[in-house]
Amino acid sequence: MDLSVITVTWNSKDIIGRQIKSVFSGFKRISAEEIVVDNASADGTVDFIKQEFSNLKLIANEDNLGFATANNLGTAVASGDYLLFLNPDMKVTVGSLDVMVEWMKKKPEVGIVSCKLVDEQGKFNFNAGPRRFPGLFDQLMILLKIPHIFPFVLNKYLMKNFDPDIEQEVNSVRGAFLLMRRELYEKMGFAFDPRYFFWFEDVDTCREAKRLGYKVVYNPIVSCVDYVGQSFKKRDSLWKQKNFTASMIKYFQKWEPWYCWITLFLLRPFIIVFAWLNEKIKINRTRI
Repeated sequence: MDLSVITVTWNSKDIIGRQIKSVFSGFKRISAEEIVVDNASADGTVDFIKQEFSNLKLIANEDNLGFATANNLGTAVASGDYLLFLNPDMKVTVGSLDVMVEWMKKKPEVGIVSCKLVDEQGKFNFNAGPRRFPGLFDQLMILLKIPHIFPFVLNKYLMKNFDPDIEQEVNSVRGAFLLMRRELYEKMGFAFDPRYFFWFEDVDTCREAKRLGYKVVYNPIVSCVDYVGQSFKKRDSLWKQKNFTASMIKYFQKWEPWYCWITLFLLRPFIIVFAWLNEKIKINRTRI
């Protein structure tokens, strides 16, 4: 098997059908499979997939195990030489998976590659583009909401001078479309570090790849439509902040000096309280 496409779903019934159909239009010359791992959806996602796409491998978790662990479960039953981690709110373009896998076969030094993520009009989505590895300064700016006033403070981290039409080696690519060679997965022992529930697992995996001597590459040879964060829209800001900050601290504990994660650890309670107050204000406004 050339390629295994692994998708984690959570309440994705309304969007997963479009993604699955696009995946099967994405390859003609290679052999491929798709594996869906559902994280305890309550909207009928599992029943929908069973009825409409019985040819898929489906893992239905009884609990929400998070993005990293769910992807690892899918990878454990995958047989492809290459592993594509693809979000449910994506739409693969026709023939694009053939092109990406055939490109990877010629690039043994590349451990991870992603493509050009675009909106429905074909415009590059900078919010879904490559980023530099997180540093303490830029993450503090994000937590303190400074970019809402001075957006330029994140220009370096977000690679605002990035040219999306040029193939290039980068620090990290987003987990929405992340193509990995099996050889790298076997050396790491996981696709994504299971200590992360959500957030930072993709940048962590890219950093693991570089640690092991592989390149991480952005390649606009093909594009993929990214509808961006459809599952996130169903989560409130408090849940997001709790999980985002928890993963951020774990990332800095693993990769950066001790004082970085200590700083974030001490700041985290204030960020969570602020998110809680913000959520209360939103609820009260809707009642008025």
